Amino acid sequence: MIKFGTDGWRALIADDFNFDNVRSLAGAIASYVLKHGDSKRGVIVGYDTRFLSPAAARIAAEVLADAGIPVRLANDFTPTPAISYAVKNLQAAGGVMITSSHNPWNWNGMKFKAQFGGSATPAIMQAIEEELRATAMPRGAKAAIDEIDLKQSYIAAICQFADLPLIAKANFKFAVDSMYGAGSGLLTQIFGSHGIQHTAIHQELNPLFPGINPEPIQPHVAELQALVVREKCHAGFATDGDADRVGAVAEDGSFVDAHKIFAVLLRWLLERKKWPGDVVRAFNTTRMLDRICAKYGRKLIECPIGFKYVADLMMERDILIGGEESGGIGYSRFLPERDGLLNSLLLANVMAEEGKPLGQLVADLQTEYGPHYYGRRDLHIAEGVKQGAIQRAQAAETRRLGNHAVLRKENLDGIKFFLDAPTPGNGAEAWILFRASGTEPLLRVYAEAASPALVDEILASGENFVKHP
Repeated sequence: MIKFGTDGWRALIADDFNFDNVRSLAGAIASYVLKHGDSKRGVIVGYDTRFLSPAAARIAAEVLADAGIPVRLANDFTPTPAISYAVKNLQAAGGVMITSSHNPWNWNGMKFKAQFGGSATPAIMQAIEEELRATAMPRGAKAAIDEIDLKQSYIAAICQFADLPLIAKANFKFAVDSMYGAGSGLLTQIFGSHGIQHTAIHQELNPLFPGINPEPIQPHVAELQALVVREKCHAGFATDGDADRVGAVAEDGSFVDAHKIFAVLLRWLLERKKWPGDVVRAFNTTRMLDRICAKYGRKLIECPIGFKYVADLMMERDILIGGEESGGIGYSRFLPERDGLLNSLLLANVMAEEGKPLGQLVADLQTEYGPHYYGRRDLHIAEGVKQGAIQRAQAAETRRLGNHAVLRKENLDGIKFFLDAPTPGNGAEAWILFRASGTEPLLRVYAEAASPALVDEILASGENFVKHP
């Protein structure tokens, strides 16, 4: 069983993630490339730090080569955005990445990157699914598999995109947490070579990800929070298992979620850089972004959840920045791809240009645009309970959630309630989103409101709504 989620395929190791399924999906990708791409340009294949990732990457490479498609295979674990950069920079026909991103240690998976150097669009994924259903396994004159370094050219590119001399001159100190993932050693290399003060944790290779899931959110960033305070850092940056997502910690040790990161970067781009382009945010992201765009007269586009939808829009129009709730943020002028390492550097760049630690930048946003607080709960529930909750949320007769009336509903991706709740200090309009996973017995509940207490109350009411019909 191979099911595609918001970004490729993920499954439990030795259950559905096995070498037979890796071969099957690689065969489908090979058939897609032969039919729709310039197969002579070859395919890039990379892998993260997970158990079996190097072996799975070698198997995928061999299937592609057996189909007559040349392969450039990473010679070491490599971040997903570095694979995407290699696809675009080397003008390859596509890229395959062995990873399951932020999932726990016992998961693995595969992503496909299109020839433009970003997440495959929904149309591309649909075409690959059709090849998979047809059990495609093309054969041709066996092509070469060349092992190459895919990290150093990528590092050079992101260092050119950010102003490293300015960051060094600002004399801030940063903490780095690579969460045992594919970004290990890269930010420390960049900071070290540019004379930027830093300290780091979780840089070693350990596919068990001891004590954490490699997802840069609470509680998995607890050690980074403690490190920032202990070492008197001005910010801390965390990247996930394949380093395409970012999380951050302020100078006081408080967690800075992806919504605030997106808002800090957006405000800087519009106010300081004045780069052109529209702004894209996923359905489950903060509406503070709407307020920032309104101030600067920029068009904001809301899209379904999954960076592939952001990438799709980047192919159609000029997009300044696009991002999602999980910490994936990308820029058309670099790559139509999310990038945790690049965004870590850009956050440091904003701090240097503004002369402020990260927590102060966030506080400035809350003052100017009103307090916005966010929360999420992942409910692992039976499939019947999950589907029942979605049906009740959609029902016209559901007009209340806990203490609050439902003002209106939206259903771009899941079911979102806008609630009649207090907005002190011109704070966030309260909302809650119910979204069922398409690949797991999981329902995610997201909420935003004008105070942490109100977010907690709304999430509790949402969980009660799901579990107690």
